[in-house]
Amino acid sequence: MHLALAKVVTGLVVGTLVGFTGIGAGVVLLPLLIFGFRVPAMIAVGTDAVFNCVTKLGSGYLHYRQGTVNRSLVAALLTGSVPGAITGVALLAFLRAHYGGGVNEFLKVVTGLLLIAIPGLLLFQGQSKRGDGRLLTESGFRPAAIIIGLLAGFLVGMTSIGSGTVTMMLLLLLFPFSPALIVGTDIVHAVVLTGFTSVLHMRLGTVDPVLVFYLLLGSIPGALLGTRLSNLLPGHWLKRILCCALLVTGARMLMV
Repeated sequence: MHLALAKVVTGLVVGTLVGFTGIGAGVVLLPLLIFGFRVPAMIAVGTDAVFNCVTKLGSGYLHYRQGTVNRSLVAALLTGSVPGAITGVALLAFLRAHYGGGVNEFLKVVTGLLLIAIPGLLLFQGQSKRGDGRLLTESGFRPAAIIIGLLAGFLVGMTSIGSGTVTMMLLLLLFPFSPALIVGTDIVHAVVLTGFTSVLHMRLGTVDPVLVFYLLLGSIPGALLGTRLSNLLPGHWLKRILCCALLVTGARMLMV
């Protein structure tokens, strides 16, 4: 009973942090599952993918209804991210077949590197100017989106991290669309990508449905609370603290 309550509380904390800071659920939840609950890394990845998909369904629907989604950009991202996810999950299956439990140590290293790279980029993102936001000409939109999708899909398939934070940073950097349109497009793409990746992980048997259920019990009200707080309070200081904590966690994962 205490363990179940701890999972619900974890979901509540993650949902609140994501709603308040905008940092992706994958990068926040995955280290908590691995370190806090001692979930094997491969199970944590599959469980996190399902959690990500479900938590983003509501906001994805709202963005679609509001018209803040570029459907052609979503399609281009998926052209790269679907084969990328297949490749990432297939590589995990290959490593598990050949190295057994050693795949969990490999995943810890990869996740540790991402936990250092992504928060580091987020911390320094505000230091650099985007210029006029027109780093791409219109003819380069689709190829660039496919490449971004391929990278995001591979990362999500391997680690469940990347469907939100990585994709959004690259879209904001390269595409001359409004932030609202980028956010909506990114979320809708993430719902489809993590949903597809979840199916792949379910087939591998790397999803803990009971854990997903308890986490969602907490994360759904947590996301609502975090969103409300973000409208009332400035979240920049918490975002910086959270990024620093993730950097330390990533370094720890590499040293263990």
